[in-house]
Amino acid sequence: MLKTSVVSPGSPEELVRLTGNWRALLEALPGMVVLAQQGGQVEYMNAAAKDHLGNFTGKQTPDQLEAMIAEGLTRTSAAGAAMTAPFEGIINDLPLEYAVAPFTGYRGDQLVVLLLYDISLRKEQEREIENYQRDIESVLRQKIEELKENEQVRSQMACQLNALKTQLGRRYEAQTIIGNSSQLRQLRDLINQVADSDATILITGESGTGKELVANLVHSFSRRVNKPFLKINCNTINDSILESDLFGYEKGSFTGAAARKKGKFEVVDGGTIFLDEIGDISPRMQASLLRVLQNGEVVRVGGTEPVKVDVRIIAATNVDLAKAVQEKKFRLDLFYRLNIINVPVPPLREHKEDLVDLVAFFIQRYREAFAKDVDFVPQAVIDLLLRHDWPGNVRELESVVQRAVLMAKGRMLTEQDVIFGICPGNEAEELLPGAALVGRLGNEPLKTIMADFERDLLVRALDKYDGDVAITAAKLSLGKTALYDKMRRYNITGKTVRRG
Repeated sequence: MLKTSVVSPGSPEELVRLTGNWRALLEALPGMVVLAQQGGQVEYMNAAAKDHLGNFTGKQTPDQLEAMIAEGLTRTSAAGAAMTAPFEGIINDLPLEYAVAPFTGYRGDQLVVLLLYDISLRKEQEREIENYQRDIESVLRQKIEELKENEQVRSQMACQLNALKTQLGRRYEAQTIIGNSSQLRQLRDLINQVADSDATILITGESGTGKELVANLVHSFSRRVNKPFLKINCNTINDSILESDLFGYEKGSFTGAAARKKGKFEVVDGGTIFLDEIGDISPRMQASLLRVLQNGEVVRVGGTEPVKVDVRIIAATNVDLAKAVQEKKFRLDLFYRLNIINVPVPPLREHKEDLVDLVAFFIQRYREAFAKDVDFVPQAVIDLLLRHDWPGNVRELESVVQRAVLMAKGRMLTEQDVIFGICPGNEAEELLPGAALVGRLGNEPLKTIMADFERDLLVRALDKYDGDVAITAAKLSLGKTALYDKMRRYNITGKTVRRG
């Protein structure tokens, strides 16, 4: 039978065994362990401590270790703790984190255990992080400077962009003056030339020519574009009401004037006032308006103190003001003040080459408004519109096209759609192509007139059936070959049939 030896507790053998176990445990630790007498020699160092610090076992504790121990004892004494919290130190340029735990040995001697950890890798990582942070801060500072520079550039670009928008806006908005005749090109150029100044402008032209549109464009192109624009129609307001509306009034100046009220000139301060039908104002209003133009000030109704105002005045009239001055109906000094820059708007009859563009513009506007499918106008309708003198100018043309689009039964406008918008009753019939042909009798051979009439009927029939020769021939009781022969004879092509 195998016999085993039993070690009794507290025996020398037991102490040797336990000591061996503790040594094995301490040697296996990755950290450094140093056991030393307080103020004396080093009793023990594990392998990690010897590798990093050198072997001082049995020797006097080195000064650097002694300093760590002294610092640790001071901290434990102050804190009343058995072991210090970890703190950092350096031995032989090796960064360490260590803790100190004092205790009394079994012989009653005062010992201290020093636990140290190599933190060089952590310190290297911290340095890398610090360097990375510094790099980030440097990059951020650089980016901030770049952003500041970019902000300056952005501000400059914003100014340039606003200027460009203004220029593009001028080009775009000027296109709302539909047409490309020489008269309208000159009108656009004049608007661009005078808009930026604060000079008073007098827009002249017949009713319906677009004087209000011109006034809007002048304001849009001016430096006052972000300020108010107000239109006053001078011939639709009672004289006394117009005066109080424009110049304001003081409390008690008339029945119902319960409080002081600013007039339009004060309200629109910095902006533009458009005085339409200026030729219809009374002599008293002419005198008040002259004060504004001469001195830049108004006097409220019932008041005596002048009030300074900063307003640009654009006036418009369909009256011959020069003639009105001769007839003593309009003040000469006011006429001079108003007529600093004259912008004449031509009547439609003087630029009929723009009529097709205007018709297309109004068709597009009203086909969308009325949800209609109108998309082209036959040449016969264009010819009919061109024969009219348009005493109501563009406003009349717009009204005619509006009615025609509303009354149209298909995609094509017909003479009947437009004729009764131009002239009522029997007068309208006189504008139809047949009436025009009858008027040529006696002046031209009948053969020529009949040929023109037949050609016009063929064009209108082809228009009606969307250029479909087979359907048109059937409706006219003609063979396709016969219809083609007539189309060749009268030079009728697809372009003749449909204008798009």
